Amino acid sequence: MNEHSVLEMKNIHKSFPGVRALQGVDFHLCEGEIHALMGENGAGKSTLIKVLTGVYEKDEGEIYLKGHEKPVVIRAPHDAQNLGISTVYQEITLCPNLTVAENMYIGRGKSKLTNWKKMNEDADRILENLGIPARASQQLSDCSIAIQQMVAIARAVDMDCKVLILDEPTSSLDESEVEKLFGLMRDLKARGVGIIFVTHFLDQVYEVCDKITVLRDGRLVGEYVIEDLPRVKLVAKMLGKEMDDMADIKSEAKPYEGEDEYVIQAEGLQSDAGIKPFNFYIKKGEVNGFTGLLGSGRSECVRALFSADKVIAGTVKKNGKPVKIAKPLDAMKNGIAYLPEDRKNDGIVGDLSVRDNIILAAQVLRGFFRPFSKAEANKFAEEYIKLLEIKTASVDTPIKSLSGGNQQKVILARWLLTHPDYLILDEPTRGIDIGTKVEIQKLVLKLASEGMSVTFISSETDEMIRTCSRLIVMRDRKVVGELSAEELNQAKIMETIAGGDM
Repeated sequence: MNEHSVLEMKNIHKSFPGVRALQGVDFHLCEGEIHALMGENGAGKSTLIKVLTGVYEKDEGEIYLKGHEKPVVIRAPHDAQNLGISTVYQEITLCPNLTVAENMYIGRGKSKLTNWKKMNEDADRILENLGIPARASQQLSDCSIAIQQMVAIARAVDMDCKVLILDEPTSSLDESEVEKLFGLMRDLKARGVGIIFVTHFLDQVYEVCDKITVLRDGRLVGEYVIEDLPRVKLVAKMLGKEMDDMADIKSEAKPYEGEDEYVIQAEGLQSDAGIKPFNFYIKKGEVNGFTGLLGSGRSECVRALFSADKVIAGTVKKNGKPVKIAKPLDAMKNGIAYLPEDRKNDGIVGDLSVRDNIILAAQVLRGFFRPFSKAEANKFAEEYIKLLEIKTASVDTPIKSLSGGNQQKVILARWLLTHPDYLILDEPTRGIDIGTKVEIQKLVLKLASEGMSVTFISSETDEMIRTCSRLIVMRDRKVVGELSAEELNQAKIMETIAGGDM
């Protein structure tokens, strides 16, 4: 190791039944460096992190840390923690029912836990030192997600971590919260902490990182200084092929050529989630979307259309005829499918197989007293695994073992198996790699060309522009505008979000 290195992983191999997840991967991290770990879902990022943190034991290779003459042995998470390696995950792993201080010191010996005054004083000093706007005595559940993540980071810093791994820490944060987190990351960088930043947001990588390591198909593509790797080249290295501006996918798509007819029309629709009454329509073969800042009400609108939230006012028509949709099953029976924003809690059934997750919605429509035979279920699963190019060892693999992008494809397969007339996709590409994002966008446009109506919601405005032909703009839980054709550009969307009622 050179004098500035804090971590070196050399020739790391890891295999699972039927899958070679890592093949001779090297990774190098310096003190006071923010280093992005990039790659598509299934590239090996998560496996490399889990080897480093002791969740998985490597098959081959060596790990070196500053201060250790010989390679270190990491067989369990507590080994990593004792060596100064800490991880903050996308899903907060703290205890919301405890205070900030209790979360910082839980499981770290009795003295801190029994001396409440000292524990709070120490926690407040660390929070203040790191510029984290929280109090030691505050209940963690009263803190925003961003502050909870910062508390997790404070815990790691107080444990004298030398390597801090941030795994998709910004996926649930708004812009101001991201800036606060970046401020803390820069502060830790100045203190000499080496930070591994795992994310799918390219803008954030180029805003805060010093270097990038790219993995693809379990192999190392290369390590790059940020200034030497333009975004288009980064995308090309992640995908293994040259890729120009993705904005062309809409122009390349074949438009729907059938009759111009309304599939869903809603008037004065309102749910108990606090959105103002809104009107909505979508035509056959159309892709529209709801856009707006976080908390604007875009997700609440589509949840009302699917009756995932209780509808308290309004009427809905399907193909011009009034229908009553009081619960999700009513929506499903009327040809409406809904892929929710939170795939972990509202989408996948983690312990079930890929096959069982795919057939779930179709089985609900068919009725549980008329179960599909195993042969039928396997046929459906294999058909959609092939169609959507889902990477899985077999149909029997538990879905929780798949990467986030492949889990998302399984949920999409679940709904496509029901052959819906109207498909709602809420953040279908959040937390997944660029290549899979493009695949899903192209699939959406293909489904529309075949006559399916699709509502597509994304936090990334450029993704909405690439995919949708009409956008409904939300602000403060009400519709404030509608944009289409030449109005679909970043400037006009931002202007509409900022002001001007419909």
